[in-house]
Amino acid sequence: MSLTTRPRRRLLTALTVLSGLGLLAATPAAADTLYHERFRPQFHFTPSQNWMNDPNGLIWYKGQYHLFFQYNPSGNSWGNISWGHAVSTDLVHWKQLPVAIPQDDNEMVFSGSVVLDRNNTTGFGTKANPPLVAVYTSLVKSTNVQRQSLAYSTDGGTTWKKYSGNPVLDLGSVNFRDPKVFWYAPTHSWLMAVALSDQHKIAFYSSSNLKDWTHLSDFGPAGATGGVWECPDLFPLPVDGNAKKTKWVLAVNLNPGAIAGGSGAQYFVGDFDGKKFTADDSNTYTPPSGTALQDFESGSFGDWTADGSAFGTAPTTGALDGQSAVTGSDGKAFANSFHGGDASTGTLTSPAFTVTSNYINFKVGGGNHPYQPGSTQGDEPAPTGETLADFEGSTYTSPIGDWTTTGDAFGTGPAQGTLPNQQQVTGYLGNGLANSYLNGDATTGTLTSPTFTIDKKYLDFLIGGGYHAASSDAPTAVELVVDGKMVRSATGANAEALNWASWDLSDLQGKQAQIKVVDANTGGWGHLNLDQVVLSDTQAKPRSDETGVNLLVDGKIVQSATGADSENLDWASFNTTAYKGKQVQLQIVDANTGGWGHVLADHFTAADQPALSTTQRAQWLDHGQDTSTPPTPSPTSPAADAS
Repeated sequence: MSLTTRPRRRLLTALTVLSGLGLLAATPAAADTLYHERFRPQFHFTPSQNWMNDPNGLIWYKGQYHLFFQYNPSGNSWGNISWGHAVSTDLVHWKQLPVAIPQDDNEMVFSGSVVLDRNNTTGFGTKANPPLVAVYTSLVKSTNVQRQSLAYSTDGGTTWKKYSGNPVLDLGSVNFRDPKVFWYAPTHSWLMAVALSDQHKIAFYSSSNLKDWTHLSDFGPAGATGGVWECPDLFPLPVDGNAKKTKWVLAVNLNPGAIAGGSGAQYFVGDFDGKKFTADDSNTYTPPSGTALQDFESGSFGDWTADGSAFGTAPTTGALDGQSAVTGSDGKAFANSFHGGDASTGTLTSPAFTVTSNYINFKVGGGNHPYQPGSTQGDEPAPTGETLADFEGSTYTSPIGDWTTTGDAFGTGPAQGTLPNQQQVTGYLGNGLANSYLNGDATTGTLTSPTFTIDKKYLDFLIGGGYHAASSDAPTAVELVVDGKMVRSATGANAEALNWASWDLSDLQGKQAQIKVVDANTGGWGHLNLDQVVLSDTQAKPRSDETGVNLLVDGKIVQSATGADSENLDWASFNTTAYKGKQVQLQIVDANTGGWGHVLADHFTAADQPALSTTQRAQWLDHGQDTSTPPTPSPTSPAADAS
């Protein structure tokens, strides 16, 4: 289960099965109808309605394939996560059954696996009628703690009961999920592989009865670590069909951090002795040789120019105050923009030099905030025009009249910055803003402007907070309403920092309109920040919030690279073939004041071959890109869906 609302992560145990999953159909007659639905997939299971994501607990039992899946019984967006259930006799036609394991007031039911407890080790059934047992991650709603729990069925999977002794494994962690459980015959015990997601580790546990678990070992970090680790799988495979020669495969899903961006699955081949998995690949790497351009080992930045306060006055030789341990640097020193913490900003720029090589290789770490074309570094003046709201008063009054509220999320007046228990809010102007985090994400409500006439080309505003589209059933969105219909909408990017957004209103000139700020979401990032709403003839440009390394030609950014929300520096490359003989500059940029708002860089080298990152060197089950990629919340932010 992922920490974002994306349903696209691939689970290895489902790959071979789900490729044959068909439409929901109970009978051939129903299939005739369902197979002609215009937009329904033909070879992937879909429920009759509402949200689904990860497949879980795939098992063959008494003549039927059972498929369980992450499911929202109540709506078409992520939430209320329970285990849906469907069965099939042919892996093509599926009958959807009632929800197998429902969420309740205390927990949501996240990813896991199902086993047949053939010897009734749990005591949930009998030897004559052994139970099916689901081992799943339960998310504690009040704390976001993730722990492992059991549910069981003694009627062939038709109905399920949660174990009264839950949880069976609890580390008190908010990043401990997705148990894969199987019977390991050599030790006559159950084994569990489960993800320590933010540590990029897979933990292995053993049990005689599925209730009491003993920690055996951990694997990782290794391979790609650009996103959280999730949904592990461990299984043996004969080499070239030789049953006497077996290798073990450990699959680890990332979200995000895959080779093409977004989510994906990497794998490791190695040996498993019943306690510990050892990968064949030692994960060592020697980059191509070349000419050093800057290695920061002199004790100063040399002829590179530092602006702002983020990089300090010289390279660092380790982590700074408040920073986690830094790994992956070459030599002793490197550029580090964590001076003053994430709130500081600045740039570090090389002098111009002539390109003579095919590549410039370097190491980069820190925040994953890519350069956005069209953004501007530094603060530009707010657009001039008619201010519809600046939220500087004690109530929601404005130059065009009073804005009105419903619900309790927005309170009786604007917030004066960050609210209790909220991460630091930045990017707003003045002292106040509309902030629906009042009493946390659980509150909901709306904030609506008076009617105004659209008489300028653009509507500019500062927005932050949750990414929940207006089209979802639980949005956090700013909406433009004309003639009673929503004609424009915008959301935050799962970040507390506000940034400029702009709507082109050319086709709406002369129309009467209202702005409606909607917070209908009670989950993670279920709030919205808004400030400085202006009708203007100038389109506001978003401020750069990048943390990365740029290649500049004639002062313009032509290539860029960023960290992976990690204090580990990893290799990256710029292809400079097209710029041979031209003058270029390198610039390290920290324009971000939020979570992971810093950058690390080291060992710039001109070379004839590119250096490969750990992501490029990892072994991938899938190389395709996600169909869409919504903004990714920072790991330091409240869980967007804690899935």
